[in-house]
Amino acid sequence: MMLGATIIVFREVLEAALIIGIAAAAARGSPGRGRWLAGGAIVGLLASTIVAALAGELTNLAGGNGQELLNAAILAVAVLMLAWHNIWMSRHARQLARDTRQLGEAVAEGHRDLSALATVVALAVMREGSETVLFLYGLLAGGDGTTATVATGATLGLALGALVGIGLYAGLLRIPPRLFFSTTSGLILLLAAAMASQCARILIQADWLPSLASPLWNTSRLLADDSALGRLLHALVGYDASPAGMQVIFYTTAFVAIAAGMRLARLPARST
Repeated sequence: MMLGATIIVFREVLEAALIIGIAAAAARGSPGRGRWLAGGAIVGLLASTIVAALAGELTNLAGGNGQELLNAAILAVAVLMLAWHNIWMSRHARQLARDTRQLGEAVAEGHRDLSALATVVALAVMREGSETVLFLYGLLAGGDGTTATVATGATLGLALGALVGIGLYAGLLRIPPRLFFSTTSGLILLLAAAMASQCARILIQADWLPSLASPLWNTSRLLADDSALGRLLHALVGYDASPAGMQVIFYTTAFVAIAAGMRLARLPARST
């Protein structure tokens, strides 16, 4: 799950970096701009740290079968959050960037205080950081990766997201941000479906769901789960050589529902 952690953290860090970059560029020349933006980012990071600590305490409360149910609940919430994230960003990404830019210009012209810009940065960092914490706990709850692999992937995603964000702000990269987001949206869609399948697997093991044929098929001879390609496909698309029928239902339902939501979100609003 190192690749999954890298994708998630890269996406979240890039979104926060773009918001900070837009705000910094639009408010260029404002006295104290750096201090206010840095202060907003620090507040957002502190809030994310609190969320991480609370999530850790929650996982320590349950044991035995309760731990499995808690893991399933974390996965379910992570799937819902990933779905909301992709659908919301499909409709509001441009508006969010436009609003941030307009606020920065208002600050630069003296119409708004820099504290407003710091608040936007703090909220962006807090939102992306909190979502990252939840998503990474979801990966760990799936039981397919260790803390070390997830931490390594998260660190790599953090570095890549920060570098791309800085490069876009500095004008070093002329790749449209839409290309990044459309690619990562597709990967996150597949990752959310894979998490839904893992949630079903945990509930089946806890005897909370019927398996509906176990396995529904078995392609281990063609591509084993523990092979290099099998692991890569598992991280990218949730490949399972011998899934239960209920896992397939959860995977398909999550994929279709999120993809439909993203499509509907991109449609222009009808005027009344």
